[in-house]
Amino acid sequence: MEDQTSWEAIYAEHRVELLRYVHRLTRDVHLAEDVVQDAFLRLWRETRVVDNPRSWLYRVCTNMVRDHARRTMTRERHALPMDEEQAAAPDEELERSESVRIVRLALERLIPRDREALLLRESGFRYAEIADVIDVRAEIVPTLIARALKRFQKAYRQETTDVAS
Repeated sequence: MEDQTSWEAIYAEHRVELLRYVHRLTRDVHLAEDVVQDAFLRLWRETRVVDNPRSWLYRVCTNMVRDHARRTMTRERHALPMDEEQAAAPDEELERSESVRIVRLALERLIPRDREALLLRESGFRYAEIADVIDVRAEIVPTLIARALKRFQKAYRQETTDVAS
């Protein structure tokens, strides 16, 4: 990317939302920071004109997270991180933390494409942008999201049943 000013504007506009998105995918703040930083570095070095930097950055981040997951899948296939604040939190915070934990566990049950589509939708992406990021045709995105939402609801019910047991 040639223009320093436009690059800085893109960085300022999209950095925080990208960090949130990647953190939701990875549940690892440090990894999210590394992925986002690397994505912006790749944008900086990109020699082709990028028409939609937001979609381009989300696609790069999504692909980097997928690559990371593939590399670490055998080591951490079934490991679930502990929630450090859970024991010390007040009742309301504990309840909220438990709800967040259940949502995360339900999201983990989904295939990556479903999880990514739902998170992008929740981040305010339009269907065309979601299609661009996850590399599908735009016309299938509404169906993909509807099916992913049904799978999420089923996974959520299973998680809440598991917690109640």
